[in-house]
Amino acid sequence: MKATTNFGYSRNDTNCTSDNKLSQAIFPLLYTILFLVGITMNGLAMWVFFKISSKSNFIIFLKNTVISDFLMILTFPFKILSDAKLVSWVLRGFVCQVTQVVFYFTMYISILFLGLITIDRYQKATSPFRTSTPRKLLGAKILSTAIWISMFALSLPNMILTNKKKTPKNVKKCALLKSEFGLVWHEIVNYICQLIFWVNLVVIVVCYILISKELYKSYKRTRSRGKASKKTVNLKVFIIIAVFFICFVPFHFTRIPYTLSQTRDVFECSAQNTLFYLKESTLWLTSLNACLDPFIYFFLCKSFRKSLLDMLCKHTALSELRAQMKEQNEGDDTDETPL
Repeated sequence: MKATTNFGYSRNDTNCTSDNKLSQAIFPLLYTILFLVGITMNGLAMWVFFKISSKSNFIIFLKNTVISDFLMILTFPFKILSDAKLVSWVLRGFVCQVTQVVFYFTMYISILFLGLITIDRYQKATSPFRTSTPRKLLGAKILSTAIWISMFALSLPNMILTNKKKTPKNVKKCALLKSEFGLVWHEIVNYICQLIFWVNLVVIVVCYILISKELYKSYKRTRSRGKASKKTVNLKVFIIIAVFFICFVPFHFTRIPYTLSQTRDVFECSAQNTLFYLKESTLWLTSLNACLDPFIYFFLCKSFRKSLLDMLCKHTALSELRAQMKEQNEGDDTDETPL
């Protein structure tokens, strides 16, 4: 029987790799689509958000989310080039040591802020007339900073401990580049991240149950004609839980067994490969979060929506004015005679 405490899987079974046409062609294509859509949407979202003052906890949390998503998207080109084998194997080592760590770092920051956003929406549903005081805003900024620092402190050792000499053979599996303690730390961080996910999942589900109760009470109190419109607007808040379940739940049912397959000698090669494809497929769904979050900003943040629409209207009006001026210039056949 194989010892379940053996962290030497990656050392003993280096021939079990998952390279084939699926991981080399389909996943890079899917990530390319996400990159093009995500960089456009989040670039626009960042532009809009940093024209808006941080006048509420909600906006502060949304701003942190868009920064996190943008950083995640910047890691996609490295994964695309590495998985498609379009560049030297040296880049694969860089992906294992740096960009893959940044990807997971930003993922869990997004999960934490989605949890905080949900709590804020619950408070808004139960106390719609509450105002943000300077003290509350400062608390939200301090909490946001603490989240970034804590997640960075967890992630940095994963970069430092991926310190084995890189070769064309061992870069095929990131676990092969980790020291013995690096494998242990990787598994510890995985359990901490799982805890972050499950705590936030419980928080989000509980908050939405309470929000649903508030909506139902509100619906029962008034059945006037205007109520249907109000109900439709209120239901937009459920976009958060929809995004959370689509993007993060499938991956976290896969991650623990996959991590065990990378750090412990407990799975046969066929099982390792199956877990690899499950992990890659569900990981793509987590990446989809960077493209879905802008819909949360648009539907739930009035300041964001107003600023975006105002900006688009000004751009449209300016384009129309330029087109009119161009037509006038093209229609003017008068020659200018130099004096």
